[in-house]
Amino acid sequence: MAYRFIYFDLDDTLLNHRKAEKLALADIWQEFELNKLVTIEQLQETYHHINVFLWEMYGRGEIDRDELQRTRFERTLFRIESTSSWQEVGDRYMERYQEHWTWIKGAQKAFETIKKHYPVGILTNGFAETQRIKLKKFNLDTPEIKIVISEDVGIMKPQAGIFEAATTISGFQSNEILYVGDSYSSDVLGGSGFGWDVAWFTNETDADKLALTKLHFNDFQQLLDFLNIAD
Repeated sequence: MAYRFIYFDLDDTLLNHRKAEKLALADIWQEFELNKLVTIEQLQETYHHINVFLWEMYGRGEIDRDELQRTRFERTLFRIESTSSWQEVGDRYMERYQEHWTWIKGAQKAFETIKKHYPVGILTNGFAETQRIKLKKFNLDTPEIKIVISEDVGIMKPQAGIFEAATTISGFQSNEILYVGDSYSSDVLGGSGFGWDVAWFTNETDADKLALTKLHFNDFQQLLDFLNIAD
């Protein structure tokens, strides 16, 4: 297939969200003396489980942004029996989270190389304000990069509406787009369900899941090879 446009997911595809989350939690674990209550692994696991669950609720329209931001820290602190203020912990977490953003290994080089050969865009779930800060920090907010953020569209991946909006923004047809992402539910199911080809950044081995993708890779050089681009 001769692709004419390539979209990338942002978190845990181009930028290492999960690592930044863990490091920010490690910071507040010490700063708010949560280390007297739980291990760092327990805090990270508790928060991650709660946060993912609440984001799914948010995506279905069952809670709003404010409730998500409040509840994820309220519930985490309740679970570990901390009396710290959810507002103080949450605010400090976001400050530290931003300090720990980094590229996924190999992603920057691959993205810049692909951008020389194809028009590209970024399609991401998340709060628009936070995502725009990331994009600016990593010079991904340039005019030639099409940016689609779920909060701006009002629809989250994997719902078809956001892929429809992104297709329109790209200026190409759905069968001319390759989407590079890490999430099975949001990226693979969402993208393939709308008719996009998906390159899945993963270590998954389940044949049924992999069958929905055009490419599965765990090293960005494999993506460049698939597109027949020399770095």
